[in-house]
This record gives sequence, C-alpha cells and structure tokens, in this order.
Amino acid sequence: MMSGNKLFFLVMTILSVGSCSGSGTGAGRPLPYGTAPQEYEGYELVWSDEFDSPGRPAAHWSYESGFVRNGELQWYRPENAEVRGGCLVITARAETVPNPWYDSLSTDWRKNRRRAEFTSACVTTSGSFSFRYGRMEVRARIPVAQGAWPAIWTLGQDVPWPDGGEVDVMEFYRRDGYPEIMANACWPASPRDTVPEDAPGTAMTVASDFVTPDGTVRWDETKTPLSYFTGRNSRWAGEFHLWRMDWDPGYIRIYLDGELLNEINLRKADMAGTASGGEPFNPFSNGREGSGHYILLNLAIGANGGEPDLASFPLEYEVDFVRVYRAAPAEAE
Repeated sequence: MMSGNKLFFLVMTILSVGSCSGSGTGAGRPLPYGTAPQEYEGYELVWSDEFDSPGRPAAHWSYESGFVRNGELQWYRPENAEVRGGCLVITARAETVPNPWYDSLSTDWRKNRRRAEFTSACVTTSGSFSFRYGRMEVRARIPVAQGAWPAIWTLGQDVPWPDGGEVDVMEFYRRDGYPEIMANACWPASPRDTVPEDAPGTAMTVASDFVTPDGTVRWDETKTPLSYFTGRNSRWAGEFHLWRMDWDPGYIRIYLDGELLNEINLRKADMAGTASGGEPFNPFSNGREGSGHYILLNLAIGANGGEPDLASFPLEYEVDFVRVYRAAPAEAE
C-alpha cells in the first residue's frame, strides 16, 4: 500500500513544530521527515505505510484487544491508535477500564484481573501482509519513561509462537532499572541448544545466546544501554530514529541509525523444534509457502517495562513510516 509524499505535513510540521519533526541527516542518520522512500540498489519497495491520511490507521492494520501477553498492565484497544501529523501515534493512558472477561476463580491472569489501570494499542499486519527476506525500515520516536515497553517486531504468519519464530527489531525497557534497547530473535529449541553458547558482544552491546529454563525456546539477544546513545547525543530520546532489519536466507541483521546491533546466524535455527520431538523447521529460512512474518507495533506497560511512573502519562509512541523492500528480480540480458 504505497502512498504519496508528505509535502503538506512537512509544511505544517515546520510551522507548528509538530510531532514528526526530523532529527537530521548524514551518515547513519534517519532520513529527513517528508522524504519519499529511499531507493536501494538490488531492492524494490513492495509495501509501505507513510501515515499521511489522518484518522484511523489504514485497513491493512488490525488490532489486538484486551490483556494479551506477558502479564502486562495495559488493555489493548483500537482507539489508542490514530494517524495525525504524518505519524501513527500509539498513546498509553493511565485510566481504568473494566475487564469484561473477569472471573475471580480463574487461574488465567487475563481473566482474574477485575480491571485494567492502563490502556494502549498494538497494531499488526496479520492477515493482510507478511514477508520473508528483504529489508524492513521503521522510523520512530519511542517513549523512554519508566514502565514503557515499545516494540517493533515480527511473528510467523499462520504458525503459532514459538514455532513461527520472532524477530524483535526494537524493544525498549528498563531491565533491573537500567534502560536498554534490545535487538533479538527467538525460535523453538533443539536438543543441542540445551547448553547456552557464549555470544560475542561489542564495545556497546551485551550479547546473549540462551535457552529458556524449560528448554523450549532459544534466544539470540543483544542489549545496548540507552546511555550509549544519549551519551553521544543528549537529545536522542526526543528524536526520531531509523530501525532496519535486513533478512536473507543466512542472516538477520538489525540496525539502529545505520549501526549494527545484532547479526543472527539463521543456521542456528536449522533444527528448531526438535527439542520437543517435532520435525526440524527453520522458521526464518525455508521454502515453505505462507511461512512469512507479519509486523507488529505496540506500546506495552509494565511487566518487563517495570513499574510505571504515573507522572509521565500519557505516553506517545510515534511511527513516521514502515517500509518493506524485497530483492529486485534480475533483469534479463
């Protein structure tokens, strides 16, 4: 769903210092606000949303509803997502909503909570768009307050988690009180994954390659302290940044403003699922039709995000664009 340019919104932004003002250009910097999709040699743009039609997000976005995962505090609902000022804006609010599924006797946390104390939104392309291999770019400004857990991620279409794999292009939260940006992937474990491997980090990241305690899921994770970015640019948290995932049959590479955060060797997932007695299936590198990934953008509250700071609400997570490229077909000679 390719849309036109953002000239109107660019003018309005300059006049009003709107929410989607740019953060500069240069090597490794995000594209300036209002630009057309970048052309890359060897790639063609196959899907994008520039968020230039105010109101509800376009019909290719669907919504998660209610309490969904991880024991998080927010109630997901569509009305917390809107397009304004040339951005998708997901707003988390400190407000009480009743839980229509409430059951005081249930052991399911989604049902035994009488109410939610926060609302937010999660939008996805499940059922409308999925892809395998190529390049995905998301330009966004994320909230970094205590309790916030914004994410850009993908999940297997029509394949349940973890069998379909997961890629976390961006997660932010405060682990043990320390704010970090994560770039991760996970998949079903194999028997050889039961002993965690050493994972080399870099001067800026801490890398982990581990299996969950129950032996079912393997993670390839990097954590970069927020201070790494804010130490170089004190205005970092108030600016837009460009997250990118490059995905080919051998590797997934995740970048932030052109800087590599994680390189995931997909051969490690060749025996995925065999720890539980299943047939091997690499969810990231295979020839199976319909095994692509769909996109999720969400702002969770609590759980890994930590105890929310009520004084910081409402929180806004702003997305300037989402663009997906695939390898261009070779031209016939």
